[in-house]
Amino acid sequence: MDTKTTTEKTDEGTDASGTAEETTAVALDKKDTEPATAPIDADADEVGDEDRDDEDEEPAAEAAPAPAGIGGAAAAVVSAALGAVALTGTWTGKVVSERETLLGQIKTSGTGTPAQQISEIYGDAWHSTALVNGVFALIALLVAVLVLVLPGRPAWVRAVAVAGAVLGGLGLLLSVGTYFDLFLSLPTAGS
Repeated sequence: MDTKTTTEKTDEGTDASGTAEETTAVALDKKDTEPATAPIDADADEVGDEDRDDEDEEPAAEAAPAPAGIGGAAAAVVSAALGAVALTGTWTGKVVSERETLLGQIKTSGTGTPAQQISEIYGDAWHSTALVNGVFALIALLVAVLVLVLPGRPAWVRAVAVAGAVLGGLGLLLSVGTYFDLFLSLPTAGS
């Protein structure tokens, strides 16, 4: 169509510079009003599809940011690990227990009765270990509940968080029972 328009303008007696300007103007007008030809459409569609694919991928990536998913998964694993540690004991609990044992030995060195020695040396150490393990169990339980409350977590993350909650709950139950001597009482000195 552009060739025909150019030919018509040339036949009317316009010079070469006028023809080029008019042809450009006509071509610009036709681009705005008429669709492009078939070969250009195929290329434009391919480019358009690529542009659309890039645009479609970006919002999907923004909708589910990776750090939030990683943080939830890490929190679930941490809660399960803390729950297991609360059941088996921690290095911190061992250190606190040994400290209480040493303090009990210092307090009762030579002057304490057997019942007082048992209470100061073994009972305080036992209760300190239970207290430290209970703190770890409580943290495990709180982290697991936090992961379970937040929406949009994958099934495996929720499963690990449930395991952490169960382990933390059991650890807390055992720690409270040990601290208050519900399961076993301190030994007594014979007369």
